[in-house]
Order: sequence, then C-alpha cells, then structure tokens
Amino acid sequence: MKLFSGAQIREWDKTTLEEEGIPSIELMERASSAFTKKFMEHYDRSRPIAVFCGPGNNGGDGLAIARMLNTQGYEVKVWLADWGLPKSPDYEIMLKRLPGFGQVPVYSVDMKEPPILGEDDLIIDALLGTGLNRPLDGNFEDLIYWLNSLHKTVVSVDLPSGMFTDQHTELAIRASHTITFQTPKMAMLLPEYEEYTGSWEIVDIGLSHSYYLKTTVKHYLVEKKMLKGFLTTRKKFSHKGLFGHALLINGSHGKGGAAILAAKACLRSGVGLVTNHIPGALYAIIQMAVPEAMASVDEHNYYWSTLPKDLDKYAAIGLGCGLDQKDSTARVLSQLFDEYDGRMVIDADALNLISKSKDLLGKLNPGSILTPHLKEFERLFGKSINCFERLSLLSEKAKQYQVTIILKGAFSSVANPEGTIFFNPSGNPGMATAGSGDVLTGLLTGLVAQGYDSTQAAILGTYIHGAAGDLALKKQGGESLVASDIIKRLGEAFKDLRAA
Repeated sequence: MKLFSGAQIREWDKTTLEEEGIPSIELMERASSAFTKKFMEHYDRSRPIAVFCGPGNNGGDGLAIARMLNTQGYEVKVWLADWGLPKSPDYEIMLKRLPGFGQVPVYSVDMKEPPILGEDDLIIDALLGTGLNRPLDGNFEDLIYWLNSLHKTVVSVDLPSGMFTDQHTELAIRASHTITFQTPKMAMLLPEYEEYTGSWEIVDIGLSHSYYLKTTVKHYLVEKKMLKGFLTTRKKFSHKGLFGHALLINGSHGKGGAAILAAKACLRSGVGLVTNHIPGALYAIIQMAVPEAMASVDEHNYYWSTLPKDLDKYAAIGLGCGLDQKDSTARVLSQLFDEYDGRMVIDADALNLISKSKDLLGKLNPGSILTPHLKEFERLFGKSINCFERLSLLSEKAKQYQVTIILKGAFSSVANPEGTIFFNPSGNPGMATAGSGDVLTGLLTGLVAQGYDSTQAAILGTYIHGAAGDLALKKQGGESLVASDIIKRLGEAFKDLRAA
C-alpha cells in the first residue's frame, strides 16, 4: 500500500473530484459517512459526544459526522473552534446542514473560559486535518493542551489535530483512536507518534484508483497481496540441492542458545541445507538441539576465530547472533568480508563490531541485509533528531552501501538499495523478548540462500517473522511469549500467507 505525503493526499482528493465530476461537498459527505459507520462499530449510544470542529475541511467532516450521529440516536453537541478565522466553503455548508431546533447544540470555544464537558463525554477531534502546514500556536495550541489534560476518550478524524503526515510533530491531540481515510498516514507508523494516534483504522472513501496507481512514492505499507507474489513454488521433482546451502556463524561461550534459535528458524525457511560454524564447546549441544543441521567446528573452543573451509559453496551467510566483540572476532569478521563474495545477513555483535570499525562498512557485499535495532542503528550511522530524520538516514545508508537495512521495531522499516522504504504490519509487543532477533536472522538467511532477492527476502522474512509472533501471541499471551514460540509458528505463518 502506498503511503502519500500531505500534498499528494490533497492532490488525490482533487483528482477524484475531477474524475467523478462531483462537488467537494459530496466527497466530504462520503468520508464522513464512512467515519460514522466505523465509529458506530466501536462506540454505542450510552455516552454523549462532543465534536470539536476547526474552520477547515476537517471541521466540515466533524460537522457532517455530528449530524449523522444525531440521526442515529447519539446525544451530540458541537464546539466550534474558529475564532473568527476564514472558513472553508464546505465547512459553511455543513454548518447549515446541522438539524435545527437545538437537536445538535452548537457552542463557540473561548479559551478564556474553556468548554464545560460532562464526565462521560467522548470527544471527536475534527479540528485540523492533513492540510496543517505549521506547528500549533495561539488558541489551537491552548485548546489541544487543555483537551489532552482531560484524559478523555478521543477519536480523531483522519489524523490527530496538530499532527503532520510526513514531518515531525511537537504537539498534537493524544487520540485514543484514529479513523483515517483511504490509507494510513506515514507518521502513524513511527514510534515517536504513537502517543498521538492511539489505535488506528482505515476506511475506504473511494478516492481515485488511477491516481493511486500512477503516483510515485518512496514509502509503502506491506500487504499480503504483495508478499504472495514473492513466494516460490516447489516442483514435484525438487530436491534439497535446489534450495540453497546456508552457513550460520553464531554463538560463543554462554550464548549457544542464539546459534540454536537462528539454525532452527533457518531450517523452517525452506532452505535446503544448513551448516553452523560454532566454537568447539558448542558442538555436541548444537548437534543434539538441531539434528537437521551440519556443523563446522572452529579452532577455538569458546569463540569464533577462524573461517570455515570452502566458503564458496554457501549461497548465503548469516552471522552475529550470540557472537562477542573481541578483537580477534573483529579480525576474522574483516577476513570474511574480504574472502566471501556472496550475500550476508548481519545482526547483533557483527553489527556492533562494524560500528567500532566503520571501514568495514565499505567491505559489505552488495545485496547483504543488515538487521539493527534502534541502538545498533545509531551506533552504526549516528543519532537522529526525530523519526523522519532517521528514515531519511536509513534510506540514504541503504543506497550508499547498496544493502538492504531492516530497522527493527513495531512497523519495522525495510530500506532497499534504491532507498525505498517498506513498513511491516505484522508482529506484536510480546516479541520484544530475548532471541527474537536471532530467529529473524536465521529466517532471512534461509530465504536469501534459496535465491530470493534481498529486498524480497527482507520484506517477506520480516512479515513471516511477525505473523508467526502474532500466531504465538494467540496461544501464549504477550507476557509468556518466547523466541522458540515464534519458530514453532513459522510454518503456519507461511501456510496462512499462501492461503490468503
């Protein structure tokens, strides 16, 4: 799903009106009706509704929603926050369409004497929409501070007021729930703005499909229909030699579990063969824990010190899980980068070693996949002022080094060598547990070894990893979910994707 900028969204509305030959007020009615239907699925008539409307088209939406909820038996009152500002023509029309005889009481907001709301009032925020082009100040700033101080249930129309679609927000309504039109707004996918959007849902308002298809964007939200096109199909006479041989270089003294988790996940990816290169002390443990995988034993008993033989026979290498950051490990990592020409999946301590010796970034093989969490990303590439600056840096570094970078977290962002970013929708907070990243590394390595291109492997692997976590959540609950539970559900996640 394409993620549009604020300017593109406004152009999308305009194109829809031109193509359909309808006035803008008709599109506003359509959007407000879609919002109202979704709102009624979540909130019954037991609570009074206070709709706060700004002077623009978002306020017009709010006025239409107030009218529609009134006709459905909700107790609704409207608070106008316009303070003599110019009003949009559609706002003026919607204000006149409110039912007469006091059915929907209308009040003006005066911040010298803030509105008096009932204890159970639910607030609908229709103050400011995607047209906002500067930070809040004056009356709007005061009103939003005041509304946030009430700690009431707030449902925002399209976008929490004060929040920007595609740039940093300092202050906005703290919505409990946002019902957004047609597609999510990019800020909704970024961690800094969770406090504003709350939970969110999309409603279709019938915007132009041709505009959607022809308009170029740099950001996408991953959908199942995209992923289904990635999946390969096995033929009847297939054999393991057709599905790649993955090498995993993971584990050290006290961290053998990371190597086991990565190997088990790699095997569940569909890869043909897996070899673990491990310190000698882990040999018996790995062989018993992962009997389907082969072992290549390092010369050192407790950590990685030498390269495996015949590197060229491996279709992909995954490394970093449970390693250490010894100088000797850094030296053999550099040697690996010099001697292996294939694609690698690089995680954890391998990333930390690179961050200590930035010259190693220049040795990365094109097409490799880096899987940092936030702190690892900052150690590699530096801190950012906000999420949008971080996204730009993510895109820039993926292009600079011709690699794919997965910045892990909620809505993990996958940047490919062209700088395009894909947000992953699957996964849950229960996956914030030790070993979850090791599972992802193993899964990704298996996909790369099978021949998936790096962008496809990263997008597909991140989705499947999250989907398996979501399946595990249903069985275990968030508090009790562990990395092994994710591995157990990988097969089901693949199966569900194929059936979608």
